[in-house]
Amino acid sequence: METEPPEALIPRFKLECVLNQDQNGRRVTLLGEISTKPALLVAERAAFPSDPKTLHAFHAAIISVKNLGNNDIYRWYLASSGAADGAPPDLKLNLIFPCTEKHIKKYSPQEVRIVIETRGTYVNHVRPYMQRMRDEGRLNWVFNIIEGRAEQEDILLREGTGAGGEEEGFILMPDLNWDRKTLTGLHLLALVERRDIWSLRDLKKKHMEWLKHMREKVLDATVKVYKDIDKDQLKLYIHYQPTYYHFHIHVVHVMCEATSTQSVGKAWGLDSVISQLETMAGGPEAGMADITMTYYLGTASDLWTAIFLPLKEGNRG
Repeated sequence: METEPPEALIPRFKLECVLNQDQNGRRVTLLGEISTKPALLVAERAAFPSDPKTLHAFHAAIISVKNLGNNDIYRWYLASSGAADGAPPDLKLNLIFPCTEKHIKKYSPQEVRIVIETRGTYVNHVRPYMQRMRDEGRLNWVFNIIEGRAEQEDILLREGTGAGGEEEGFILMPDLNWDRKTLTGLHLLALVERRDIWSLRDLKKKHMEWLKHMREKVLDATVKVYKDIDKDQLKLYIHYQPTYYHFHIHVVHVMCEATSTQSVGKAWGLDSVISQLETMAGGPEAGMADITMTYYLGTASDLWTAIFLPLKEGNRG
């Protein structure tokens, strides 16, 4: 029977191979042995400290900061925590500077509520809100990419406009939250060049062939760049509500850890949207603006405080 203290076993672990690792690199499963007997060691990064003194020390210890890209007020980096000199980067940093009150609300803890957006609510309240967000310059960083002023080195594919004008053009590039190396965590964005489609709500029956074209081009481009991935290992979806009001499609590996951004009430599968448009009654102008949609919002979001909370309380029609 084992008599030595449990702490003494870890230093005696002899690594044979890595069995598994999650796509974010936060958890790794190692196969090895202790005293010639097989052993499994699962290592997981601890949560970040929350007390200010420790966080100040953590920030001061960050070294080897390498910029991965920047666009408008957004910047992202790889860095080391200083735990070991010469060790590979173990931190991915995103910096928003200068940030706005809207950013602060988005990243602060908040309750979540389910809302029901009817066609009337969309037309009378949500669509005007989208227009205000676009008018405030919230899409500058998107237009910087499309117009060739930023992040051009990150573009995996630029699909030409072709005979259809800018309606046929789109850009495929990595999502800023992907580490760009773990294939099972792959997350790409397809940004369209056309500016008449702001969100899922703008899709109509007349757009079905365009959406099918987008789907095939995006899948073809992804497997061409990442040759170890097959098309049936990819899923394509659209957010509603999206973070920004310029139409884009998310491309992720099927093994990518499903966070809340892929959950019901946020993500709409592209194939399901195409199928819904195909079976929808009406002519070519019928579309997603005509249906009732259910999704969730944070209670600190402008959509909740300015639209859905007043509607719930009966203060707005």
